[in-house]
Amino acid sequence: MEKVIQLIKQDPMRVQVLEQVKQLDLPQCYCAAGFVRNLVWDHLHDKTSPTPLNDVDVVYFDPQDTSDERDTQLERQLSEALPGIQWQVRNQARMHVRNGDRPYQDVVDAMSFWPEKETAVGIRKLSEHRYQCISSFGFESLFELHLSYNPNRRRLEFEERVEAKGWLVTWPKLTVVY
Repeated sequence: MEKVIQLIKQDPMRVQVLEQVKQLDLPQCYCAAGFVRNLVWDHLHDKTSPTPLNDVDVVYFDPQDTSDERDTQLERQLSEALPGIQWQVRNQARMHVRNGDRPYQDVVDAMSFWPEKETAVGIRKLSEHRYQCISSFGFESLFELHLSYNPNRRRLEFEERVEAKGWLVTWPKLTVVY
């Protein structure tokens, strides 16, 4: 999605994060969730400064090494390179176990089980001026300011997250969609 890439290129912090994550050289590796979603919603709400990120979600898919220790080591590596950022690195090849789902086939498939459709977005840097965006549900609803329930998850989980995260306060133009 070209509009997401344009927004990313205008955010020096996000460009720096994507460059650092690229250095990990992990398979199917993306910065995802609020890293992209919040940027789009901030833009559509005409915010002059970005909403602070609670963390930067890094997702990848590597069935060869699904250990928790690897993710922890990667988080340490990223923290050393870019201190001050809270990193959350998760190999999606093992997350089906925690979530009680069937095994995921790849990152896009794993994201199709995330509670909100607009959270199931990611971006990665491919080369100096090339980026790749992915989404399990497309980008239309994200740009339409929807906050959509994903029926692959419990509705209560979605509702609890909407309340706990305060998204409707931070971005009041959002519309919840069931």
